[in-house]
Amino acid sequence: MEKHYFKERWARSLIKAITYRVLIIVLDFIVVYLLSGKVETAFWFMIISNIYTSAAYFVHERVWDGINWGKKHVS
Repeated sequence: MEKHYFKERWARSLIKAITYRVLIIVLDFIVVYLLSGKVETAFWFMIISNIYTSAAYFVHERVWDGINWGKKHVS
């Protein structure tokens, strides 16, 4: 079976980051709410945490897409 390796476009990385962040937002809210018992605390933690971690995830994805280690070119 022939394998094809492609470089991800920035739009794909962005969509992956957004869908991942939605999952993490929900999990953050649930965990902080269960630990604190306060909706407001869970809400603000969720908002602040996900602003900076979303940007970090996107940059991390783009950096790794530019690294050839572990990629194999198949003609």
